[in-house]
Amino acid sequence: MAKRDIEALLDAMTLEEQASLLAGADFWTTVPIPRLGIPSIKVSDGPNGARGGGSLVGGVKAASFPVGIALGASWNPALVEEIGGALAEEARSKGASVLLAPTVNIQRSAVNGRNFECYSEDPHVTATLAAAYVTGLQKGGVGATVKHFVGNESEIQRTTMSSDIDDRALREIYLPPFEAAVKTAGTFAVMSSYNRLNGTFTSEHKALLTDLLKEEWGFSGIVMSDWFGSHSTAPTIEAGLDLEMPGPTRDRGDKLVAAVRAGEVEAETVRDAARRLLTLIERVGGFEAPDIPAEEAIDKPAHRALIRRAGAEAIVLLKNDGILPLDLAGKTIAAIGPNAEAAQIMGGGSAQLNPHYAVSPADGLRALTSENQLRSAAGVTANRLMPLIPGPFEVDVYGRPDLSGPVVAHQSHPLGEVMWFNAVAPGVADADFSLRATTRFTPSETAEHVFGLVSIGPSRLVVDGRTVVDISETWAPGDNYFECGNREARGTIALEAGRPVDVVVEYRFVQAIALNLKAIRVGVAVPLGDRAFAEAVELARASDVAIVHAGRSGEWDTEGNDLPGIELPGRQDELIAAVAAANPNTVVVLQTGGPVAMPWLDKVRAVIEAWYPGQEAGNAIADVLTGTAEPGGRLAQTFPRRIEDTPVETGDPLTYPGRDGHVAYREGVFVGYRHYEKAGIEPLFPFGHGLSYTTFDWGVPTVDRPAFDGDGLVTVRVRVTNSGLRPGSEVVQLYVAPPASGVDRPVQELRAFAKLHLAPGESAEATMTLAARAFSYFDAARNAFVAEKGRYRLIAAASSAMPRGSVDIDLTREVVEAVRARFVR
Repeated sequence: MAKRDIEALLDAMTLEEQASLLAGADFWTTVPIPRLGIPSIKVSDGPNGARGGGSLVGGVKAASFPVGIALGASWNPALVEEIGGALAEEARSKGASVLLAPTVNIQRSAVNGRNFECYSEDPHVTATLAAAYVTGLQKGGVGATVKHFVGNESEIQRTTMSSDIDDRALREIYLPPFEAAVKTAGTFAVMSSYNRLNGTFTSEHKALLTDLLKEEWGFSGIVMSDWFGSHSTAPTIEAGLDLEMPGPTRDRGDKLVAAVRAGEVEAETVRDAARRLLTLIERVGGFEAPDIPAEEAIDKPAHRALIRRAGAEAIVLLKNDGILPLDLAGKTIAAIGPNAEAAQIMGGGSAQLNPHYAVSPADGLRALTSENQLRSAAGVTANRLMPLIPGPFEVDVYGRPDLSGPVVAHQSHPLGEVMWFNAVAPGVADADFSLRATTRFTPSETAEHVFGLVSIGPSRLVVDGRTVVDISETWAPGDNYFECGNREARGTIALEAGRPVDVVVEYRFVQAIALNLKAIRVGVAVPLGDRAFAEAVELARASDVAIVHAGRSGEWDTEGNDLPGIELPGRQDELIAAVAAANPNTVVVLQTGGPVAMPWLDKVRAVIEAWYPGQEAGNAIADVLTGTAEPGGRLAQTFPRRIEDTPVETGDPLTYPGRDGHVAYREGVFVGYRHYEKAGIEPLFPFGHGLSYTTFDWGVPTVDRPAFDGDGLVTVRVRVTNSGLRPGSEVVQLYVAPPASGVDRPVQELRAFAKLHLAPGESAEATMTLAARAFSYFDAARNAFVAEKGRYRLIAAASSAMPRGSVDIDLTREVVEAVRARFVR
C-alpha cells in the first residue's frame, strides 16, 4: 500500500478544510475533501457485531457474536483475537472501516446496565482481552475504537455525572485496559466517555486526552467523542479531542475557524488533529478504496461456527452434582421459564443489531431430541416492557406537528418499534413533523390485552378505534431510549381471538431531546397468571428432567439504565423453587449480563450461566448441557450473595448511584474480589470460578528468578494434567500477594493467567510472565508505580478462592516507575 504524504496534504489544505475534517459529516461518516482526494470513511457500532448505518432496530442483518461479559468469561485471548478478525469482515460487509469497540470499562457495580458489554471486574483480564480484540480487528484492516475513556461504570445520569476517582484507583484499576489497547495493541482510535472525570467532561480533559493518552502513552490515533458527547469548541480541541461525532458539526467548523482567528486555539492544534484523522484514513485503506460500498447481509458459515464455539466456551458451570452432561436418550425434557422459547442473544442499547437469526434454548435442544421428547412452558414472564407487537408498521409522515396537511412521506417498517437517528424523512424538520403509524394485530386468544407505549415525544395509542394509552399531554422522558423515552405507559382492552384490529400510534417529536433520537415502540400481551405458573410446575413434575431457562434480557441489561437489583425479574425465583420441589432433576440455565442472587441454589442439581452468547445461543447452550462441548467459562465478575455485599451498592448514595451530580469511587482499588477479600465477605461464587466435566491435577508452581531485581521478566510455570475421562480446559490464574506494608493493598491481585485445553490424560505447562509492574501499587504522592522491596507470594489458583499452589519470590530492591499525567491535584 503506497504511503500518503500526510504533511503535503495538510500543507495543501486551508484552515477551513482542516477544521472540516474534525467533525462527522453525518451520523456515521467523516467529511471528505474531494479536491484533494481525501475520502469519507464510515464507522459502525459494535462490539458484539457490526450493525452498519441503520438504527438500533431493523436495518440490514448482521452476525450477532457473544457479548463482552461472555468473552470475559472465556479467559481466552486467542479466541477473542479470532472474533476480532471475524468482526473486521463483518464491519467491511457494512462498508465500515472503523468499529466502535471494544468496551473496556470495569464492572465496578453489580447493577450497571452496561456490564454485559464489559469484560471483567479485573483490570488485567480486561486489558489482556481488549488487546486481543483490537489486534484481531486491526489485523483485518478495520480500526478499533476503545471506549469509554474513562470512568463510565454506571448509566445513571451518565451524560452529566462526574466520576470522582483518585489517581491510584485510576492507575491501578480503570486505566490499564486502555493502556494495553494503546501500548500493546496500537488501537487506531479511543472514544471519550459522556461523563465528567473529577468535575471536567472527559471530552475537555487535557490531563486525560493529551498529557496521559497522547504524550505519556504515545498514542498516535484519534480521540473521538461519544455521540453528542462534545460540548464546546476551544476546550475540546485544546484538550485533545480530535473528532466530534456525530455530524453535522455543532461545535467545530466555522466556530473552530473563528476560535483560531481569535487566538483561542492554535492553528497547529487543528493541524495535529487533522493529521491524526488523515492517518486513520490511511491506516484503514481509505485512500486506496475511497468509495464506501453498500451494506450487505452476509451470513457466513464460518462465523456461525465461531459464534457457536465461542458461546459454549463462555458458558460457566456454576454448580453440578453429576447430572450434567445430560444423557437425553429415552428421557422426557421440560423446558421451562421465560427464556426457554425466547432467544436472548444480546444486551440493549447501541450494541444491539438485527441478527441473521436467533436460536432459542428450547429449539437448540429440540434439534437433539425426538418428536414430543421435549415440551415447554413459560410459567412466568420476565419482561420489563410489554412484548413487541409483530408489525409491520405503515408510517405516514406529516410536515406539520398536528397531523394535518398532506402526507409528505410514507414508510414501511418491519417491526413494532421504529427509531430514527436523524431526520424522519428527507426535508422534514424535527420541529415541524408528526406521524401516524398503523399496524394490523390479530389476537390469538379472547382476553384482556395489555398494550404498552414508549415514545420520544408525546403520543397516543388507539386500538380498534378506542384510545388505550394517551400521553399526548402528560409525556415526560423516563427510563427508555437512553433516558430520552418515557417510562412505558400501559392500557388494557378486551379483544376477541381471530378478529384483526387496527393499532394506531399518533406521534409528534419534542425538539431538543438529548441525542436527537425519535422513536416509538408498541408492545402487547395477555398477562400470564397463576394458571400458567401451575401448568409449568405440572409439566416439570411429569418430566424426567426439568430445565428452567431464567434470567433477564436486553430490556434489563441495557445501555441507558442500571438494574434495580440482582434479583431475577418477576416470579422467576418462585418458579425455580416450585419446579425444583416438583422434580428432583432440575437444572437452571441463566442468561444475564451480570450477577444474580440465587435463593434456590441448594434446591437444584446444576446451574449454568450462559450470558448473551449471540445468534447461536440455543445451540451453544444445548452443546454444553449435553456434553457435545465442555463448559469452558470462568467467572470474570464475582457473584455476590446479596446486593449489600458488593463494593459500591452499600446504601451510600454518593458512592452509588451518585448525589448532586457526583459519584465518588470511595472504594478506591478495592473493586470486585479485592473488596470481598478485604472485607472478609464470602461471595456466592468467587471471581474465576467455573467447574468442568473433567478433573485436573496441578503440579507445584516454579519460578525462574526467585530473587528478582525488577529488570526484565519473571517466568512462572505450572504443569496441569487432565486426570479425567473427557476433554476439558483449565484456567491457571496467577495472583500476587504483597508483603506486609504501610500501604493498604489488596490481599492478592490477579497478574497473569493461561488457559489450557487438554485431552484425557494430556499434560501441558502454563507459562506466565510478570514484570515489575505486577508487584507495584501506585503512589500518588510520588506520581509513580512503586514495587516495594520484600517477599511476595505467587499463588497459582483455579479461582480467587481456590489456591492450588504457591511459590515465593524476593524483590531485591525498590522499583519506581514514574509517570507524567496527574488527575487529582
